[in-house]
Amino acid sequence: MSIWSVDIWHWLALCQHEFLLFAGVFFLVGALDDIVVDLIFLALKANGRAATVWHDRAALSARPLPGPAAVFLPAWSEAEVIGDTIARLLGEWRQADLRLYVGCYRNDPATIAAALAAAGQHGDPRLRLVVNPCDGPTTKADCLNRLYRAMCEDEARSGRTFAFVVFHDAEDVVDGAALGLLGQTVAAGADFVQLPVEPLVQRDRSWFGNQLGSHYCEEFAEAHGKTMVVRDALGAAIPGAGVGSAVARPMLARLAAGHRDGLPFCTDSLTEDYELGLAVHELGGTCRFVRARGTDGRLIATRAYFPARLDHVVTQKTRWVHGIALQGWDRIGWGGTWAERWMRARDRRGPFAGLVLAVGYVLIVLTALGGVAVIAGLIAPYPVTPMLRVLLLLNLAAFSWRVGWRLLFTVRVYGWAEGLRAVLRIPVANLVAIMAGRRAVLAYVASLRGVALTWDKTPHVRQSSPAARVAVDEPTLLVPALR
Repeated sequence: MSIWSVDIWHWLALCQHEFLLFAGVFFLVGALDDIVVDLIFLALKANGRAATVWHDRAALSARPLPGPAAVFLPAWSEAEVIGDTIARLLGEWRQADLRLYVGCYRNDPATIAAALAAAGQHGDPRLRLVVNPCDGPTTKADCLNRLYRAMCEDEARSGRTFAFVVFHDAEDVVDGAALGLLGQTVAAGADFVQLPVEPLVQRDRSWFGNQLGSHYCEEFAEAHGKTMVVRDALGAAIPGAGVGSAVARPMLARLAAGHRDGLPFCTDSLTEDYELGLAVHELGGTCRFVRARGTDGRLIATRAYFPARLDHVVTQKTRWVHGIALQGWDRIGWGGTWAERWMRARDRRGPFAGLVLAVGYVLIVLTALGGVAVIAGLIAPYPVTPMLRVLLLLNLAAFSWRVGWRLLFTVRVYGWAEGLRAVLRIPVANLVAIMAGRRAVLAYVASLRGVALTWDKTPHVRQSSPAARVAVDEPTLLVPALR
């Protein structure tokens, strides 16, 4: 063995030690950040401020709305799912004061045809198809602005103003009690309301595809079962999820008035849904996260199947990291109370978290190589100092704590089997975070060079699970006006 080769092993041992310090320190910092949220949540549970509210679903569904409600549903290349979504939404939400605005593009005839087929089959006068005169995809914010203009035109013609606007995506499975709960919360004085999102477990694909598509379950179970509850209690802004959220009509008008074009959504934003709740909060509006269950025990939430292909998952999470962590830093800044600044910092740690995770996995490889070198007698074991030993033990304890919380929240929503799968899926989620963080940084750098932003959406496919099926009555035929 040459001296040069031995030097390589010593350099590897040195890199392993330095990476261990880097990853250990920053893993622990992130863990302490999460533990503070955990402790606040436990305090809220102890004094009853995090108690789940119970409602009778039938009573909520029959409850009169505080005024007309508009539902915005933007769609690009959603021919496979849009028909089921329209039928489900109009079938579950039978309030006469509802109007559903579906936004399509003129160069997407398949989605237009699917939406028209749903309109013709279920013949509901509450549906309005709005065709964007621009070729798509632009951005989701641009499509929402076109729906906003259509709503304003309808208000001007009818002389009647909507009370609030609800936002959904083309693949959503809406909850029958959700519209009544949103309307009730707006009537109580909320300017922005967000209901939980509950991803559906996937079983129709390959094993890896099922785990990819289902790893959203534990993430939303914990985020919308704990973190959002803490944000609401601290009075911090509630970021919108883009689905199952509502804005009071006067507040939406204020947002539009604050923009030069008189429209509420910034077309250069990748995460206009996230920014919506923060913008309402900055205008002094009341933001609420409402977690409630029906008397049947089921959460009143928006359900959906999330992407289950690696490229699709990475694309979606890249958009989230790019829009929230990087673009949001530029667009929104760091204003607000200490709680608001803290929550924005948590929202924006995605790229750095991806880097630390990547270092951690490189460290695993270096440790394996170092172990081989020690066994072969090429190098001596690197000494573990007392401080490094304490750092490792603290990280082990923090990781165990984190796994326990993830298991707890997943079990609460999906049961023990899925809870155990959630623990086993941790490496899958970490892999996605690393890939999305890297891709988001590259996309952000490209945007700084003038690369135009487009609707970098993920495709959605019809699922065979009964949870996604639609059963509605078939009313009389209606041919909606194209706008």
